Amino acid sequence: MRPMDDQEARRVLRQIFDAAVASAAPGPAVLRNLPDKPKGRCIVVGAGKASAAMAAALDEAWSDVDVSGVVVTRYGHAVPAGRIEILQASHPVPDEMSATAARRILSAVQGLRPDDLVIALISGGGSALLALPAGDMTLADKQAVNRALLASGATITEMNAVRKHLSSIKGGRLAAPAAPAGVVTLVISDVPGDDPAAIASGPTVPDPSTIEEVREIVARYRLELPEAAKRVLEQGFETPKPGAFKTDVRLIAAPSLALAAAAEAARTAGFTPLILGDAIEGESRELGTIMAGIAKSVQLNGHPIPSPAVLLSGGETTVTIGQGPAGRGGRNTEFLLGFAIAMAGQSGIWAVAGDSDGIDGTEDAAGALVGPDTLVRARAAGCDPRHHLVAHDSDSLVDATGDLIRTGPTLTNVNDIRAILIT
Repeated sequence: MRPMDDQEARRVLRQIFDAAVASAAPGPAVLRNLPDKPKGRCIVVGAGKASAAMAAALDEAWSDVDVSGVVVTRYGHAVPAGRIEILQASHPVPDEMSATAARRILSAVQGLRPDDLVIALISGGGSALLALPAGDMTLADKQAVNRALLASGATITEMNAVRKHLSSIKGGRLAAPAAPAGVVTLVISDVPGDDPAAIASGPTVPDPSTIEEVREIVARYRLELPEAAKRVLEQGFETPKPGAFKTDVRLIAAPSLALAAAAEAARTAGFTPLILGDAIEGESRELGTIMAGIAKSVQLNGHPIPSPAVLLSGGETTVTIGQGPAGRGGRNTEFLLGFAIAMAGQSGIWAVAGDSDGIDGTEDAAGALVGPDTLVRARAAGCDPRHHLVAHDSDSLVDATGDLIRTGPTLTNVNDIRAILIT
């Protein structure tokens, strides 16, 4: 392969990232996985960043069915869905609309008949969007729990275990009231391993985690919980366990499928892809250093794959905030800054990382794209890369260099997509 200039490398990486996101488009995924039409009514409920787009596809496809219902999505992710009402709420920290949506959705599945069918449309982000605190917890208590979890360094699976046991709707508690109607859950996965019990905290899926495990998570990460939350855990507010009820769960889009689409885009561009995994976790900056080492090995030694190549990975890393103030940043830009510092300007290697939903953490960018000259341009813009990394201020640096990727809401969510191009 001929040497590749910076502009061409960036174009190829953006094509790879876009192909991964496009593969998880909610509409086609829903249409491929619809169950048989019910004899009675179809009640559509759901939560997540992709739920409105999923609902719109279902409403249009089943124009001859008595369809109604309500789903909730993140602010800015709503699209019209015909007969299905779309609510919007806050993510990642829930607001009062999250509680309103949870009550409305629980009410929608009450009093159904055997010929009726509930279709639950679940995608990433649904956990914060369905906030109905357990016990005497207030919404402010639930918000405090979410903030503590997001800053703790806990994995997404651990976070969801805590959320489920502090909720009146998660961990299978939405499915039980729907009986005797059938329940079919269409899931777009954003969690490592595609466990439906973990996606959006599994509102229609029996929960394998236990309250004892939650207590251990709280202790391990030294989570400061509100007193009302502590009382719920002390009282043993357990979730429904496997076998408690029957449910039909269909995984319609997932990180593994997105990475497969990214790999095909890499091949089309003349690169050999290597998928390292779709469930990679760990501290964002540390993973950036590790991936830089692998990229150097590919370029210099041809291991674990000869260049020209593209290394692909997915999953959800974490950013652990210390005691000091944090700047602007998300897990993907922090990964990329750690990667760029470890690469130290080595030529012929570029990387892209972004959240498939278009929002990296709480910022307004999906992620960023860095190359051999990123650190040089950062310093020219007055940025100290190591200072920005320590301060969790990665967005400010890649914004100053013009490397941020802003897609806007993509209306889907199959977790993070990372690609490293090596010539």
